[in-house]
Amino acid sequence: MDADQSLASLGWRPFFAAQLAAPELDAGLPARVAAVHRGRVDLLGEAVPDSVPLAGGSFADGITVGDWVVVDPGLQRILAVLDRIGVFVRRAAGVESKTQLIAANVDTLFVVTSANRDFNVARLERYLAIAREARAYPVIVISKADTVADVEPFLIEAGRLASGIAVEAVDARDPDAVATLAGWCGDGQTVALVGSSGVGKSTLVNTLSGAGQATRAVREDDQRGRHTTTGRSMHRLPAGGWLIDTPGMRELRLVDVGEALDHVFAEIAALAHECRFADCSHEGEPGCAVRAAIDDGRIDETRLKRYEKLIREDRHNTMSVAERRSREKSFARMARGVVAEKQQRTRGER
Repeated sequence: MDADQSLASLGWRPFFAAQLAAPELDAGLPARVAAVHRGRVDLLGEAVPDSVPLAGGSFADGITVGDWVVVDPGLQRILAVLDRIGVFVRRAAGVESKTQLIAANVDTLFVVTSANRDFNVARLERYLAIAREARAYPVIVISKADTVADVEPFLIEAGRLASGIAVEAVDARDPDAVATLAGWCGDGQTVALVGSSGVGKSTLVNTLSGAGQATRAVREDDQRGRHTTTGRSMHRLPAGGWLIDTPGMRELRLVDVGEALDHVFAEIAALAHECRFADCSHEGEPGCAVRAAIDDGRIDETRLKRYEKLIREDRHNTMSVAERRSREKSFARMARGVVAEKQQRTRGER
């Protein structure tokens, strides 16, 4: 057995071990999903195959990088996907109301931005909401700190996003600078990276893990990057942990993160409960605690507008996904009814 793939080093927890008590899983072996491909998944673990097929599309839409699964060692197939501590989900790009799994069972999320025009407070707030919903500890990592004369304004602005938020500025190419992140990368810990293309995520992965991923320069005209990483995968870290890299995401549409948004914008959510009217729109109603805080400078009105925008987006996307699932269930019930009726008619004709 490779010591680097012991269950403890992979992030195994009592939460997962308790699920193995199910009788149908007695003979199975736990494994961690390292990568998901079309028709198969790569695995890490003790005495498990490196890769197993997703026969007949089973679990095809319900497995993501970082998941814990149970493998039948004889037939080399997945018996079950264990319940997750947390999972990163977004509404998938495109017009269909589908959700997309990004990564599961992540302890720490490195939210990577850069000290240039990519730095965007509204985008960071989205990532913080997703991290909260996935029960991962967020760390804002400001890359390309070496390219500006003073990185302090970026650190200050990022630090204002949440009380006690961890913010680190690094030159992603410099191992000594990146060493400030080592505390979150210890044995048995899982970290993930998110961030738009061109912020230096692949460079940071290279420095953290020594992996030889390709990197591509940003466009000089607008400081926007090009996609380098095209799939999600786990990388072993020298400090003993595991890192999940994700492709740059141009669209990050929220879904079912209402409570997380209230946490990210805690100061506004708390004041909203003090408004005289439960349905206060904070647009001038009497007794509005939020408007009073804006007037005396305790709250920035632009932050309120961002909060309200994200709430509307989340509600819309959550409702759209719920409606789609309801339609699919109705169709499935109808299809089962048609099949049952056909079988009954066939038996009657015999």
